[in-house]
Amino acid sequence: MATQAPDDHAAGAPGQAACGTLPGQVVFVLQGGGALGAYQAGVYEALHEAQIEPEWVIGTSIGAINGAIIAGNPPEQRIERLKHFWDQVAYHGSATAGWLPFLDAWLRNVSIMTRGIPAFFAPRPSALLGLHEPDGMWPAALYSTQPLRETLLSLIDFAYLNNQQTRLTVGAVSVGSGRMRYFTNRDAPLDVDHIMASAAFPPGFPSVRLEGETWWDGGIYSNTPLEAVLDDHPRRDSVIFAVQLWPAHGPEPKSVWQAMSRQRDIQYSSRAESHLERQKQIHRLRHVIRELEHYIPAEQRDAAEVRELLGWGCGTTMQVIELDAPRLTGDDLHKDIDFSAGGIQRRWKAGYENTVRMLEKAPWREPPDPMEGIAVYRSDPEADPTAR
Repeated sequence: MATQAPDDHAAGAPGQAACGTLPGQVVFVLQGGGALGAYQAGVYEALHEAQIEPEWVIGTSIGAINGAIIAGNPPEQRIERLKHFWDQVAYHGSATAGWLPFLDAWLRNVSIMTRGIPAFFAPRPSALLGLHEPDGMWPAALYSTQPLRETLLSLIDFAYLNNQQTRLTVGAVSVGSGRMRYFTNRDAPLDVDHIMASAAFPPGFPSVRLEGETWWDGGIYSNTPLEAVLDDHPRRDSVIFAVQLWPAHGPEPKSVWQAMSRQRDIQYSSRAESHLERQKQIHRLRHVIRELEHYIPAEQRDAAEVRELLGWGCGTTMQVIELDAPRLTGDDLHKDIDFSAGGIQRRWKAGYENTVRMLEKAPWREPPDPMEGIAVYRSDPEADPTAR
């Protein structure tokens, strides 16, 4: 892994990778998206094969689950544990032997919604008896996530995780205040409840109590947790692999069903592009402040008020590698609950192949504009043959 002195002005020591050196710490940013998260596992497999291991993983919802499995295991065990998780949550079987895929998909979705996924969640029939009635000691939710708790405890070594071999940050939103919070093992030990809280998507999944408050899935507030690294302090040169599960761009819908699906894409892509544009402006200003220091007479630079102002400047660069999941044949409004074994396999493969293509380009080899703090490189998901 790459190492670097914790100083905003330090140039990061390069990480060692089969495809070349990386200029700074390696960060893995993972959106939420249910079954779409298999794409993230494929991305990680390609990075792992290229000997690129993240120093910092940031995730929300399914991104927090994948991230915790990665950060909570030694590198040599991560792929095996990710495969075990996705094998456990995969839905096997076909009612029509594949002859009627639309009917198969409908029956699969009905089965998942009514019967749950054994390693993930189970329905609570009592919740349907009175949606407006308090449900005794149970949290307000349609499903129990006790199966997920047991699955995570079997796959994540929390002692290893909290030794901070890899930094992990998971996002959750307070049910009471509506504020977003990023829990990180750099500041305090994490346990299974932190991962469960980040994946507690309402009203399906129950909230989780931490530090006297109840918390929900951070994806309902900000599904693209890029700000956690871009606002971090002290800032460090970083190569950020941002894995996008929901397409921000898409065709105009031709039906109500397509309109509902497109609305979810826009909602959960979570304004990632506008966040990046704002952060690019902020980082450019930091670089401008750094440059202004050279125009201040030496005898004035040491004044306390001048040093304080100059402290807003920095010279770090953030190179964001966007890996966008492709649209797959059959994707619709319920694609995030497509836990079919075939769907998981196709998304994993798409993540792997898209990442291999990006690693071949290695865009971080080109030095960014010295006045720009953030450079963004986007993949072309539609070039993936699995998107057909």
